[in-house]
Amino acid sequence: MYTPKGRLDNNTLIKQYSPLVRRLAHQMIAKLPANVELDDLIQVGLIGLTDALSRFDAEQGVQFETFATQRIRGAMLDELRGGDWMSRGTRRQQREIESAVHKVEQKLGRAPREDEIAAEMGLPLAEYQDLLGKVRGTQLVYLEDMSGDDGDNDYLDRHVADDNANPVAQLQDHRMREALVAAIKNLPEREQFVMSMYYEHDMNLKEIAAVLKVTESRVCQLHSQSIARLRVKLRDW
Repeated sequence: MYTPKGRLDNNTLIKQYSPLVRRLAHQMIAKLPANVELDDLIQVGLIGLTDALSRFDAEQGVQFETFATQRIRGAMLDELRGGDWMSRGTRRQQREIESAVHKVEQKLGRAPREDEIAAEMGLPLAEYQDLLGKVRGTQLVYLEDMSGDDGDNDYLDRHVADDNANPVAQLQDHRMREALVAAIKNLPEREQFVMSMYYEHDMNLKEIAAVLKVTESRVCQLHSQSIARLRVKLRDW
């Protein structure tokens, strides 16, 4: 990893640690809406890796991978903060889905099927499923749900920056947790599986898709629909 002059060989290290950049990008993209491009995150992450190489000081007693991970993730977060990563339009679409779920649920007295939700929204099933894919990354809790403020400067830090972060971890009230558990148990069976694999077992979309024998985009749709159902159930919290 060193040149004949005893310096870090940047080209070799970039090649060696580029899989780390891709892994971090994949971890983030699973928690973000569909308008965020994976390749964009990877490119920004490579810039962060290059920055880490120029700033790394082995005498500080920190492993390079640990240092690089911080710089790469930081570069990605800065890029996300600078863009419209979670637009108001995306949240509006999510709430339209929630409204349709609520109305059909009230009419039928049970969890509605996808085609019933689509019909309530006046959409063909395929178009509704496409919409579910577009609102990927929506969460159980938004800042404005709690404060009425549409801005959330710390949202990325709480939901994306921490590898262990997940929406459930943000629910502080014990009774709300109990309500959430009950709501998850009332989800359609396949959606229960998705939520369990994603949040409890920390599986990514590709892994879940392999288990369910469906496409990654289908898993994304099921996840978005599950979130919509749960948010309807938790409206009073």
